[in-house]
Amino acid sequence: MSRHAPWEKTFDKVVTPFEEFIHHESTSGLLLMACAVVALVLANTALHDTYEHILHAPIGFSIGGWQLEHSLHHWINDGLMWLFFFLVGLEIKREVLVGQLSDMRQAMLPIIAAIGGMVVPAGLYALINAGGTGISGWGVPMATDIAFAVGVLVMLGSRVPKSLLTFLVALAIVDDLGAVAVIAIFYTDTIVWEALGAALLLFGILVSFNRFGIRSPLPYFVVGLLLWMAFLESGVHATVAGILTAWTIPARSKFDFNLFAEKIEALSQRIHQRRATNDVCTVEHNEEERRGVIQTLLDGIHLVETPLQRLEHGLHVPVAFLVVPIFALANAGIPIHLDQLPAVVTDPITLGIIAGLVLGKLIGIAGISLIAVKLGIGQFPEGTNAKHLVGVGLLGGIGFTMSIFIAELGFKGQTEALLLAKTGVLLASIIAGVAGYLWLKLASKPQ
Repeated sequence: MSRHAPWEKTFDKVVTPFEEFIHHESTSGLLLMACAVVALVLANTALHDTYEHILHAPIGFSIGGWQLEHSLHHWINDGLMWLFFFLVGLEIKREVLVGQLSDMRQAMLPIIAAIGGMVVPAGLYALINAGGTGISGWGVPMATDIAFAVGVLVMLGSRVPKSLLTFLVALAIVDDLGAVAVIAIFYTDTIVWEALGAALLLFGILVSFNRFGIRSPLPYFVVGLLLWMAFLESGVHATVAGILTAWTIPARSKFDFNLFAEKIEALSQRIHQRRATNDVCTVEHNEEERRGVIQTLLDGIHLVETPLQRLEHGLHVPVAFLVVPIFALANAGIPIHLDQLPAVVTDPITLGIIAGLVLGKLIGIAGISLIAVKLGIGQFPEGTNAKHLVGVGLLGGIGFTMSIFIAELGFKGQTEALLLAKTGVLLASIIAGVAGYLWLKLASKPQ
């Protein structure tokens, strides 16, 4: 029996950035479920008061006469989620440059599906809540939670083609872009023009960093943090700063890949020659030379790897396994009273969100996509059919993270309406997730 060190197994398999993305998103989806359950338990037991007290505890700091203080809940939703939106921005940029959205022929169907999956749910919600106090929540059913949706699809394994997974990811990323635009444009109450002007100036500095070829993440991080603070004071939601900062991160390699391959090949030949001659100065016996070879490899890797790729790779784990679960813990705690459940479910806000996420997403994603294919505007992803698109339409109704985030903005200061909205999001996400899983399992055969 042969034994392998962890590094040997690592080099045996080449994991693409997309595969790594899927692995993190699917695992994050399971962790999100666990955190949502914990939050529900905290909100419906004797720990409820402690849970609320911790969330609303004030946290702040001051510099001279300037002071910034918010509740822990506010810091999580407006501060910690900046990292989430920064990663979303990196993912959007990567998809546009080198992913499925880079080829317009392949991108047409996910884009059309995403637009349909935003417009139809918002329209259904607005129809149900027309003239009512809950109309401000029209943006809640527009969003799809990529972690949950990908997690459910991955659970189906070989029953679904890999191209369907790629289609869902592309669709969800366009959906995220639409959600950010809705947050920036429609969920801004008042604008402080001085702060917004400072934000535009800081964004211009970030763009100049990119144009001057600055590749170190530190300057982008420092100015990005100042940009977040400017947006925080401007009235435009601060998480938009994460998207804008991400779009300025360099996405080009400084070291030509062909030259990098030649250098690697030369280093490899050098190592083989030393081993073949059994020289006492082989890499194994000469620590200094071994370190030199490793350092040369590391330098080459850093030059050939783009800053965007390096940051996206480095942020996936902390965002997927720390930021988003903390957001779930802070926002999924909904008091549930079984005796009031019939009234809650039939309330226009809850009903509008359930109808929007479950029925609206199905019509908007699957229905509009099938029409687009019929008209020749788009084409089915390789190996998929109409049944697969129906399954994706159902899974698109899982709107947990982004939907709750938009609900917090749409029903700010309206405690009862916010609870109704969150209840609708949770129920709709459960219905959509279970329905999508069962549909694809029954409609598809293992490949």
